[in-house]
Amino acid sequence: MQCVARRIADLAKVLLAAIVLLTATAQAAEIELRAAELHLANEGLVLDAEFSFQFPPRLRDAVANGVPLYFLVEFEMTRPRWYWIDERAASKRLQLRLSYHALSRQYVVSSGPLEQQFPTLDEALGLLRRVRGWVVGERIALVSDTEYDAAVRMRLDTSLLPKPIQVSALTNRDWAFESEWSHFRYRTPHIQAPVESREVPVETSGQ
Repeated sequence: MQCVARRIADLAKVLLAAIVLLTATAQAAEIELRAAELHLANEGLVLDAEFSFQFPPRLRDAVANGVPLYFLVEFEMTRPRWYWIDERAASKRLQLRLSYHALSRQYVVSSGPLEQQFPTLDEALGLLRRVRGWVVGERIALVSDTEYDAAVRMRLDTSLLPKPIQVSALTNRDWAFESEWSHFRYRTPHIQAPVESREVPVETSGQ
């Protein structure tokens, strides 16, 4: 009986260790929002955000072997209305591309025509984790002194992976690299309506 009990206890320890290992692996493949701030500027509503994550080994290997990875930062903002459905005030997507140039041995983070190069992957990931000065809404679409519901998330866009990897991504947890939607409130400041200027004709007396 003692031998059987010892074996059961040993098996329980093995199972517990496996559960801890699987949990740690799942957590390592997640992205978390650490901070998000909205502020109104001349060009519109601007978002600054910072994400936190540990880059999975499978993704590190993919980038090092020349596979570009595309990340999406998605932003939504609505104005609650008790008398009707909520009004969508803003909806934006920012695409970030992470790649490796073998000839220059540089990691590149790009968004549209803009790109920045780094000698190491960790330095490139440092930029990828931070979103700065992203215009997500127009001033004209905002109601003065009003509270809005904002939400942001970041995810790996697996639809842009090479086809063979897309198949693997269907069953491999490492490719499911994303954050949950993080919600926060934002209250607009008092927005002064633009003053319409009118030209007043000037009469001149003829000679």
